[in-house]
Amino acid sequence: MRLFVALPIPRNVAQSIMLIQGGVPGARWQTAEQLHITLRFIGEVDGREATMLDDALAGIRTSAFDLQLHGVGQFGNKQPHTLWAGIRKSDALEHLQRKVDKAIRRVGQPQDAHKFTPHVTVARLRNPESGKMIAWLADHGLFNSPEFRVDAFHLYSSRLTSDGSIYAVEREYPLESSDGKIAD
Repeated sequence: MRLFVALPIPRNVAQSIMLIQGGVPGARWQTAEQLHITLRFIGEVDGREATMLDDALAGIRTSAFDLQLHGVGQFGNKQPHTLWAGIRKSDALEHLQRKVDKAIRRVGQPQDAHKFTPHVTVARLRNPESGKMIAWLADHGLFNSPEFRVDAFHLYSSRLTSDGSIYAVEREYPLESSDGKIAD
């Protein structure tokens, strides 16, 4: 199984992202079902490792919090490969990500090679027209989504296809509400 840990994007926030998609030839825009905020990529694991990861992630305790998407950008300077929507600074998000990373490393997974950069992938790029991409970045630089509540994180599996990745929620891990109870 190919696994990663992420936050789901609510439907209304996904719709706000869908409204800014388009206008960049060479872009493969993500569907609403593909939108998420990756907390930690894990990669290929066997059944035993998956069970150990599930147990470690289930032990994470932290409070629910609010997030908002803010701004857009690209990954890949000379060879742009991804357009993304950013996340407004959130200490709670960074705290959760550190807990997830620590739990994953505690069960023997290697440290993530990439620094955590909170974002939602909006499009994958293949030979984009530079001028159109720069115009898209300028046109949507002030993008803001509705604020949304993060009351759980998910363990996802990923299956690569010729049409892109297909994600499935393998397990949901609720966060604590403000009264200290696990969110429903």
